[in-house]
Amino acid sequence: MSLDVAVPDPPELEETDPNEYEDADVVGDTDYKREEIEALLREGAWAEAFGAWAETTDIDEREFGIVTDLGMLRRFDFFWDSFAERVGYHAPGIPEDWKEREYHPDLDSWGTVSGINAAMTELGQTVCDVLLDEYIEWETEYEAPDDLPDFD
Repeated sequence: MSLDVAVPDPPELEETDPNEYEDADVVGDTDYKREEIEALLREGAWAEAFGAWAETTDIDEREFGIVTDLGMLRRFDFFWDSFAERVGYHAPGIPEDWKEREYHPDLDSWGTVSGINAAMTELGQTVCDVLLDEYIEWETEYEAPDDLPDFD
């Protein structure tokens, strides 16, 4: 399946501690390089990743309309995980209580909600892959802590 929509603007990344997310565990350096990542997204990484994702995603234009209505693309977060030397991400999702909260008038089934949430996860991973494979050239320098035991 293919999604035929215009490439939206990339998200603006906010200073958030990734460890606050339920789905992330970042150890070590707290320089998440968000400014650098945001610049790379604007320079083409977002458009490239979005295009690749749109070619294979299972969501349709109606479901993508829900995504844009809810501002989900703006709520993505991308950050550098220096310990793992990878780009980490947090994908926005529709909450489990969507029905009770009347989250969006076009949400009509768990299938739609699950499909949208899965698609957001896939988009986040695609963006990370494109950033790491084609845009990011920096490497993390490991510095051992001063308090390591001396094994002489």
